[in-house]
Amino acid sequence: MAFLSDELLATIHGRAAEIDAQNRFPFEDLADLKEAGYFSAFVPREYGGGGLSLEEIAAEQTRLAKAAPGTALGINMHQIIVGLGAYLVAHGNPRGELILHSAVAGELFGFGISEPGNDLVLFGSISEAIPDGNGGYSFNGVKIFNSLAPAWTRLLTFGRDDSGDDGPHSVFAILDRADGGFEFKDDWDTVGMRATQSQTLLLKGAHAPEAQILTRTIPGPSKDPVVFGIFSHFEILLAATYAGVGERAVEIAVEHVKTRKSVKNNTVYANDPDIRWRIAEAALIMNSVGPQIRELARDVDNGVDRGSAWMPQLSAVKNAAAEASLRAVEQAIRACGGSSYFNRNELSRLYRDVVAGIFQPSDQESLHGAWANLLLGPVRDA
Repeated sequence: MAFLSDELLATIHGRAAEIDAQNRFPFEDLADLKEAGYFSAFVPREYGGGGLSLEEIAAEQTRLAKAAPGTALGINMHQIIVGLGAYLVAHGNPRGELILHSAVAGELFGFGISEPGNDLVLFGSISEAIPDGNGGYSFNGVKIFNSLAPAWTRLLTFGRDDSGDDGPHSVFAILDRADGGFEFKDDWDTVGMRATQSQTLLLKGAHAPEAQILTRTIPGPSKDPVVFGIFSHFEILLAATYAGVGERAVEIAVEHVKTRKSVKNNTVYANDPDIRWRIAEAALIMNSVGPQIRELARDVDNGVDRGSAWMPQLSAVKNAAAEASLRAVEQAIRACGGSSYFNRNELSRLYRDVVAGIFQPSDQESLHGAWANLLLGPVRDA
């Protein structure tokens, strides 16, 4: 059974073009999603939430992305962090309860991980994490692609602690917007995914007390539940969101060619064998994505141990969804013709939105490197 109603999704879809054109934040969408209980939909029922599994929330993200990709990608970051909270509690880290209780209380989580020029992404920060002597930390640095910037009330972030004798460590924490130490740049003027308003964020002494520190761990790919919890939920839910863009493109193309008429052939384009091939190709590409998302989501939910294959396979599902959706949108545009080149056409917006998927981790370079190491082992000197 779907969590988000068809009526709500239709309302959100009706706003998407205007929000994109105005390059503004979808406050109305977020208010409607909050009222529908979506902020806590992923929280286990015993904590007062909707109790959706990772597989179920992924399906909702796909449906939401079909209605409004930018809104879906923004709230996706919140759902990643809520999923992390549930994952931590399930794996013996009670700090996850802070996230779950906050989501039930209506707090909105931002995702402050990416940094300019840092291709380590989750596996090492160039921001400072400065201990306060009481188990808490203050953070200094620059975070980019900070989705939901105008609205989040809590922020997941991390920085590098060089203070100890045990070498550098990554410190992950939850920051409270009300405590200050933030400066935003109004710099989100992008090709697509404009509704996310993922503005650059400057951390200037933003402080998290000891109770809001999730972990202090060695940088790099890790079995630390915080690192794996973030990585797994990020890749699966990102894949689910981009899958919605590709699926929506196929829907548009199917409807359009049923009424678009060929003067040369004196029939609708739905009868043209070349157009039929293109749309079938788009649908076939998208058909392969959903099963990957569902299988990986179930295994995360069920605590399946895939060993060293876990992170490469998680990276692969995001790449599969992003690349398939990009190809599906392109095929839909080719099938629908020149009208899709106008900004007023939904396919034009989907084309701009779907491109964002190639920039978000894991990129293809990282993906292929991880799979080469999995299959061949690390590069060795001759």
